[in-house]
Amino acid sequence: MDSMPETPDASPEPHAPGPRRVKRRLITGLIVLHLLSLLAAVFLVVRSKGDGPFEQNGSAKTLLHLKPNDSVGWVSIRGPIMSSESGKLWERGSEQWARRIEQLANTKGVKAIVLDINSPGGSVAAVQEIYMRIRRVKKEKKIPFVALFGDVSASGGYYLGAACDKIVAHPGTLTGSIGVIFSASNLEGLFTKIGYKSDPIKSGKHKDIGSPARTMTLEERRILQTLIDDAYAQFVQAVADGRKMTVERVKSLADGRIYSGNQALGLGLVDQLGDSVDATKLAAELGGIKDEKPRVRRDTEKLNDIFELLETRARLTFGLGPAGVTLNAGPSIPRGMMYAWSGGW
Repeated sequence: MDSMPETPDASPEPHAPGPRRVKRRLITGLIVLHLLSLLAAVFLVVRSKGDGPFEQNGSAKTLLHLKPNDSVGWVSIRGPIMSSESGKLWERGSEQWARRIEQLANTKGVKAIVLDINSPGGSVAAVQEIYMRIRRVKKEKKIPFVALFGDVSASGGYYLGAACDKIVAHPGTLTGSIGVIFSASNLEGLFTKIGYKSDPIKSGKHKDIGSPARTMTLEERRILQTLIDDAYAQFVQAVADGRKMTVERVKSLADGRIYSGNQALGLGLVDQLGDSVDATKLAAELGGIKDEKPRVRRDTEKLNDIFELLETRARLTFGLGPAGVTLNAGPSIPRGMMYAWSGGW
């Protein structure tokens, strides 16, 4: 009888990781090493004599040690104006922007501040947080503010501009939208079709006011309209105070419509048309700075700058998209009363 062929050793070999797992581990390791190297570099810069805020001189932007020479502070407000999720330094929200304004005001040599605004507005309280900080700094530090309107500076964005001494806008800037909105949805018909029913247990009949699960009553609509009217009156008064207008004049312009920068100039809502250079020169003039090319000191928070740098480098180096790691999350958009232009979201 022929002998049976020898069978290979059936003892299991250690399972080798698949190529995807190896690639994932490699990328993770590279990211960690990359971030650690950046953190170490930033730490050395911060510890060195070169520690200082960002300065823009012409087109160059570097991290330098600045002597307390006269300079124009610069704070950029971009996107929806909301309260941050947790108030952490590296988040973007009204608390962080208000803190940066105050930090620049307390920086030696800063004689004026440009508020560079490109925003459709935001929640009422978040906008007022920054607005009141500007007013306080102007009163306590005697520092003039110039607002520079970008693509859009509407509703809450204009509210902040009204707190400044002067407003510079581009001819094509979209601004105005002076007013308040409370967005309420009625999904009762849809819920009925899919068999969903809301049955809240509440302490008072108005506790679920604005619920999308049912039709709003006339009494509830009157309650919300009263809130809107109150917030609207605050907005109108802020514009009247800042632009030296009568309340009646502001109300004639404050029906929620948007204006171009050119139209806003003719209506007295802005002071001049121009760009960042014009805004800088105007701020320097108001602050008593004699230099023809005034030094610009950018707003900075070391932790915020570090996290923004890490996120940007990680995305560029490893191609991390929206599904990747996000180190600098922006604020979410809540429901409620908004100083916001809906067309700007």
